Amino acid sequence: MDNIKDSAKGWREEESKNVTFIVTKDCQLICKYCYLVGKNTHERMPFETAKQSIDYLLDTPEFSSEPAVVFEFIGGEPFLEIDLIDKICDYIKTQLFVKNHHWFNAYRFSFSTNGINYHTKKVQDFIKKNYSHISIGITIDGTQKKHDLNRIYKNGKGSYDDVLKNIPLWLEQFPGAGTKVTISSADIPYVCESVLHLYSLGIEEVNINCVYENVWKEGDDILFENQLMKLADEIIDNNLYKKYSCSFFSTKIGKPVNVLLENHNFCGAGKMLSIDAAGNFYPCTRFAQYSLRDKKAIIIGDMHKGIDKNKLRPFLTLDRFTQCPRECLECEVAGGCGWCSGENYDAAVSATIFQRSMANCLMHKARVRANNYYWNKLYRKLEIEGISENEIASQCIHHNKIC
Repeated sequence: MDNIKDSAKGWREEESKNVTFIVTKDCQLICKYCYLVGKNTHERMPFETAKQSIDYLLDTPEFSSEPAVVFEFIGGEPFLEIDLIDKICDYIKTQLFVKNHHWFNAYRFSFSTNGINYHTKKVQDFIKKNYSHISIGITIDGTQKKHDLNRIYKNGKGSYDDVLKNIPLWLEQFPGAGTKVTISSADIPYVCESVLHLYSLGIEEVNINCVYENVWKEGDDILFENQLMKLADEIIDNNLYKKYSCSFFSTKIGKPVNVLLENHNFCGAGKMLSIDAAGNFYPCTRFAQYSLRDKKAIIIGDMHKGIDKNKLRPFLTLDRFTQCPRECLECEVAGGCGWCSGENYDAAVSATIFQRSMANCLMHKARVRANNYYWNKLYRKLEIEGISENEIASQCIHHNKIC
């Protein structure tokens, strides 16, 4: 097998359509920070639903005009439905060929999995069958203490050991693959040691982010900043920056934003398409009912009638201006401060998609302060060591590749 080093996120990201199949709402785990508040064991996508949705998309040039596509499979835990996924993927490949579609050989199957079933024969057979067109990320949150704090089975048992045993196989099949780490209030004290632990497992890219929900307590931002500064010291003092990346440190964040040049939405809501078991279409999975705490789902169409342009149109107007208050537009460290349009909708005082949640404001500012500390220290180290400006620039490129 040829090594696959790119991820679904990085693979033709700017030009690809993202289509998400919610194949199941079941999962072995009940992660404490999971935004999927409506997970259950009975909503499973029938193959005919997937088939009809695929037919609509491939037969509607208006909604499949992008030069490439990422077909994403989520749950719950997608690999609980590996037989269904295998059948769906076979159908996609066949139809791309039969229809002589421009996505033929310009597609990717993408998965984010809890890793528990990764080693099973059916999953491994699927990987081998689709290896040249597949991206898989396994979520492991760091040390056993941090991971088992949130990522637990329904009986309360931690899942760390069951995930850890599959990491070597995953990295063997996908060298250079990155994992996604989620930070919530309770696990802030373990950020530094967790990133270092993931490095020690051979994971070179750690994509790490704070949850968008308003879970933060007074003082969390200071604890977070201290953890990131401690992590910065460890990475720089031990030369880990030469091999490893952490998305919390980037030269692209913490600067003012020129809203005239960067007036775009942070996420892809409205440009993506998410499909549930009933064949309903959503602008993003975060607008499906099982993702929402307090609001009603926003459905923009279905597999029978297709996409309703009038329901889709508001999402196409989402940008920095239409969502952000003046405080955010004029913020001196706005660069890199992200948002989730689905969480904006769920947290808004009314049923609007145009009110930005500011729950992460202090956490972003803490990240910026730690990020400034990181780069100031790294630049000083490289200058003392006599590293050339070109070599310093190459280090910046390495750190920014996953941001």
